[in-house]
Amino acid sequence: MKKLLLSLLFISATLTAQTVDLSYYLPKGISYNQNIPTPKSVLGHEVGEWHVTHDKLVEYMKALAKASDRVVLENRGTTYEGRPLVLLTITSSKNHQNLEAIRERHIKATNDASVNVSNSPIVVYQGFSIHGNEASGSNAALAAAYYLAAAEGQKIEELLNNSVILFDPAMNPDGLQRFAYWTNTNKANNINPDPNDREYHEVWPGGRTNHYWFDMNRDWLPVQLPESRARIQTFHKWLPNILTDHHEMGTNSTFFFQPGIPSRTNPLTPKMNQELTKEIATYHAKAFDKIGSTYYSEESFDDFYYGKGSTFPDINGGIGILFEQGSSRGHAQESENGILTFPFTIRNQFTAALSTLEAAKNMRTKILQYQQGFYKNSRSSETKKAIVFGDEKDAAKTNHLAEVLQRHQIKLHELKEDFTSNGKRFKKGYSYVVPMNQKNHRLVKAMFDVRTTFKDSLFYDVSAWTFNYAFGVDFADNVSLSKAGAEVTQLQSKQGIIQQKSSVGYLFSWNEYNTPKALNTILEKGLRAKVAMKEFVNDGNSYDYGTIFIPAQNQKLNGNELFDFLGTIANENHIEIKGVSTGLNEGIDLGSRNFEAVKKQKVAMLVGKGVTSYDAGEIWHLLDQRYDMKLTKLDTDYAPRVNLDKYTTIIVPNSRSIDKNLVEKLKVWVRNGGVLVGYRNAVNWLSNRGFINVKFNKAKIDSIKNVSFENRSLQSGAQVIGGAIFEAKIDRSHPINFGYKNEKIALFRNTKQFIQPDAKSYNNPIQYTNNPLLSGYISKENLKELKNTVPFKVGRLGSGRVIVFTDNTNFRGFWFGTNKLLMNAIFFGKLM
Repeated sequence: MKKLLLSLLFISATLTAQTVDLSYYLPKGISYNQNIPTPKSVLGHEVGEWHVTHDKLVEYMKALAKASDRVVLENRGTTYEGRPLVLLTITSSKNHQNLEAIRERHIKATNDASVNVSNSPIVVYQGFSIHGNEASGSNAALAAAYYLAAAEGQKIEELLNNSVILFDPAMNPDGLQRFAYWTNTNKANNINPDPNDREYHEVWPGGRTNHYWFDMNRDWLPVQLPESRARIQTFHKWLPNILTDHHEMGTNSTFFFQPGIPSRTNPLTPKMNQELTKEIATYHAKAFDKIGSTYYSEESFDDFYYGKGSTFPDINGGIGILFEQGSSRGHAQESENGILTFPFTIRNQFTAALSTLEAAKNMRTKILQYQQGFYKNSRSSETKKAIVFGDEKDAAKTNHLAEVLQRHQIKLHELKEDFTSNGKRFKKGYSYVVPMNQKNHRLVKAMFDVRTTFKDSLFYDVSAWTFNYAFGVDFADNVSLSKAGAEVTQLQSKQGIIQQKSSVGYLFSWNEYNTPKALNTILEKGLRAKVAMKEFVNDGNSYDYGTIFIPAQNQKLNGNELFDFLGTIANENHIEIKGVSTGLNEGIDLGSRNFEAVKKQKVAMLVGKGVTSYDAGEIWHLLDQRYDMKLTKLDTDYAPRVNLDKYTTIIVPNSRSIDKNLVEKLKVWVRNGGVLVGYRNAVNWLSNRGFINVKFNKAKIDSIKNVSFENRSLQSGAQVIGGAIFEAKIDRSHPINFGYKNEKIALFRNTKQFIQPDAKSYNNPIQYTNNPLLSGYISKENLKELKNTVPFKVGRLGSGRVIVFTDNTNFRGFWFGTNKLLMNAIFFGKLM
């Protein structure tokens, strides 16, 4: 066995050119159709000789589809960089002739338990390299697709007759392309496995993420990215029985396949799901034993967060399976297990792909019946009740949540009429009803799940994602279906409108999600705008803190031009703008000094070495995609040489300490009037370097007793806040909270930075309550220290401001509920 393992690791004894033949990957004793092109005949190089670029990968998949009657290729859309999101449907030619009927019968079986599935094909979704720099998956997809298209004999015919394979060869085209470029341009003729070589050290942000630096394997549930939307549409169209997700892990690792750690499985996942996963694992073990590759299972990773590809199917009647291969992160690298070559990693991924299909074929009826039973049990547990969510002052934010539900084929209804529940008013046109007597009600339950007790205190990912908290909407459950109006088949945004031409000015409230975009467009036009620091009533209409006033006089547009321009703004942003007939109000008048001028913003953000790319990407995406705001990305490498004077706001995402020259430059810039916004770990170094005075609480952990050496990591791991949701009370009169209508807010947290509140209450506009845990896991020690602390603080430095948040207000692009905190810091930071 040792000799065999070494022969696999050392493809070429000298590692010069690393020659490898396609036969290295393929099963032995099988003939192949000579009319089907090999990868090398299209790519110009053998699988594993170079890292395949996405354009070449797509070229090969098109060639297969053209040559084989087993393969049909579709383009489901494009990435942010315009790369196609291709999917291959692979099955027998006979099945292809009747494919839609097969799909319809497959879906029918999930709706009708009387449908006989014993002769139905099983549906398997195989996804490769959702993390672009975990490239052995997509490179293995070349060999796997060739095998499925070209292999001959009874075994492959039996497989294809009894299965429909949805083959996603590159789930992250932009990241894969970025990584392939990096590793190929650093490849030498004499391949150097030294881990210190540049080939194995990508430049920031690396190829793991998509264009906006998102980890797309966390987006299966939120569905905020174009790549995810394409996948989810395919998933719900077919409801695959098995979905595999091919990843990589550290170079010194071997190969992992699920099940994960049993105690960390989400309680909403049926027990049979894990039993079937474990049975499928025996096929992987057998296949890996045959080629001499080592592996492990049930010792790490978990099936808790349903937003991952390997867990999302588990709440949708399928079986998700994670594969993790020790990564060469290039063409060959020294490891604890010898020199780990790229072809070896590809071969393991290829082997797992085929062992999955072998399991699917042999377990076909059992797995089909499991899926059928999942939905039968789901129907039997339906309730004649509903949930309702909405925000009576923010239709756009409510619609964004409704969009997510519709992408998951969850039925929505209009609210028949206004009603109040637990002090929350739900308004028709601003709220939706979700009946729980529908097919996907288990998914609905998972999305809105609230959980504060757990069997295990360790999590591979977040422990809470409750969507009503994430979107910041009011929520009521166990509501009568009598509240439901007509079913919503197509979401309609609220119609924007401008009311009444005015010679005095125009007002719009700051509550709607799109108002920062509207304000930015107004300021970019060179128009004057002001923000209300107090509440007031104009012509019988009440206006809240943060209301925006556009004076009609002394503008660069005349009266007619201003009216027409604001009408366009209202229409494009789905907001209501009102022309006023008088500046005399109840409360502050329109000419009051309590209307503060809002300046045009020029925003920059630090990126690069030392900055967490996820956090930076989420901010970039928010400003660029949702608010149409230009953002200058300043790399920490050259930022010390940049003139910062042109910027009004500079954002520092989660980061370690940065260059001391840049620190001093930022300090001068703030003193001269700049607004610096820091997140997470940036709070620490901003405090340590005199930008802001912050005092922290630190949890007091009892001395560790009766813990074995084996379990020592569990003790420390229990103190990690992997991601939970907490309640804070807010002072709505403070500019950081403009646009929020409730007195409390739900905040995501995954740090242990507990800032002590200020002695002056008005300096604590956001403060955790005395019983703050809403959903998720936190240790009792950390919870004790978190109570009544503050997640936000603002300080003055010269004529500027330093604003810090202990946690990410833009988490994973779906925390719509706290996006406005950052926008308030940008537009109103100088007023704090």
